[in-house]
Amino acid sequence: MTTMTDTSPREFKMPDVGEGLTEAEILKWYVQPGDTVTDGQIVCEVETAKAAVELPIPYDGVVRALHFPEGTTVDVGTSIIAVDVAGGAAPAEPEPSAAKPEPAAKPAAAPKPAAPAAKKPEGRKPVLVGYGVAESSTKRRPRKGVPAAAAPAEDTLYGASALQSVQGELNGHGQHGVTVARPLAKPPVRKLAKDLGVDLATITPSGPDGIITREDVHAAVAPPQAPEPVAAAPAATATTAAPAASVTAPAPVASYDGARETRVPIKGVRKATAAAMVGSAFTAPHVTEFVTVDVTRTMKLVEELKQDKELAGLRVNPLLLIAKALLVAIRRNPEINASWDEAAQEIVVKHYVNLGIAAATPRGLIVPNIKDAHAKTLPQLAESLGELVATAREGRTSPAAMQGGTVTITNVGVFGIDTGTPILNPGESAILAVGSIKLQPWVHKGKVKPRQVTTLALSFDHRLVDGELGSKVLSDVAAILEQPKRLITWA
Repeated sequence: MTTMTDTSPREFKMPDVGEGLTEAEILKWYVQPGDTVTDGQIVCEVETAKAAVELPIPYDGVVRALHFPEGTTVDVGTSIIAVDVAGGAAPAEPEPSAAKPEPAAKPAAAPKPAAPAAKKPEGRKPVLVGYGVAESSTKRRPRKGVPAAAAPAEDTLYGASALQSVQGELNGHGQHGVTVARPLAKPPVRKLAKDLGVDLATITPSGPDGIITREDVHAAVAPPQAPEPVAAAPAATATTAAPAASVTAPAPVASYDGARETRVPIKGVRKATAAAMVGSAFTAPHVTEFVTVDVTRTMKLVEELKQDKELAGLRVNPLLLIAKALLVAIRRNPEINASWDEAAQEIVVKHYVNLGIAAATPRGLIVPNIKDAHAKTLPQLAESLGELVATAREGRTSPAAMQGGTVTITNVGVFGIDTGTPILNPGESAILAVGSIKLQPWVHKGKVKPRQVTTLALSFDHRLVDGELGSKVLSDVAAILEQPKRLITWA
């Protein structure tokens, strides 16, 4: 009797890495057909509507096929990679295209053979949120060559790097079909390389154990080359090939980069933000109130707190005291910290405050929140704010950090804007916009004097927050910022 060996591939499906997300975009493949993979090895990076996440493969084997190219948005639960997991079996012939694999032929009535003794049991602990595999006592194979984490430096947030990254995606600069070893680099370094359009595989590492550092990425950045025409006419090609030729008639002027338009796909964080804002604007009736306030005393207190030993090394700025003022105002008016449950026809009053801070990143606007901000002391709040901002700049904000917010602050003043009418985050009833703080003429103690002045704007859901409640909250925040000693007397 002949014993048959099951060589059918295992299909790894796109997991739900964000607690309820329905899709994710494949940003980068780290393996190609024919590569050997081990349990826990990172095989690709995907971007959800909340963050970029690296996906590990949950078993050993040889890659048979990649079902989708980079840049493809895939629904959760769809198979993205096939791996031959038969113990020691030679890999199947790699398919010429990674778009769709051919189904493996199976005997019509052959019973499924028992797994070989050397094969890893399928039961294992979950490696991703929502992955849902069964638990067992098996041990996970340790990842190889992972150096100690290094402290990430601050990333570049804006500028040509982000534009180059987008143009690279639009022009289809990928490396499908090329089998290379995955370079060693920390996630912040990988993100920096992606923003700068640098291929990590072309960099010679200088860090310990062959790890690529941020300095290596910066050193690999070459001067930008002139972009190729999108649809160049034959005449333009001839002119390029013969630069010495005389110009008889000037060509029509397009733009600074030779293209009249650039189309950026709507996906990832920006797509999710757009959907959430449209849903919020057309679901919750927004009302916005404004107040202009003298914050000179608050600015003086900020300077004094910077010298306080209890706050040494922490992020101390006006936003810290504005956040504390809003928390005190919510404590005095707890009904503002609520949400509207349409299905149950109930108003849900929250007895905790998860304070959201809107942050602009190259991937789009995100709103991570500080859990239980109401229970934090001023030093603890300063520490949490510093961690939140640093994590957002480095692109490491987790999906969990952006869930469960109850009220939000958006600081448009950093862009020199006086005020605005912010849109509520879905599920929240209030959002406070803080304008720029400027030196302006102000009547103080009967005389016109230069004072530090700002404008606050509070948007709220008029279904559960009426004008009186919204006005009280905004008035309390303004009163505290004008007389910061109320942080003590009202606490």
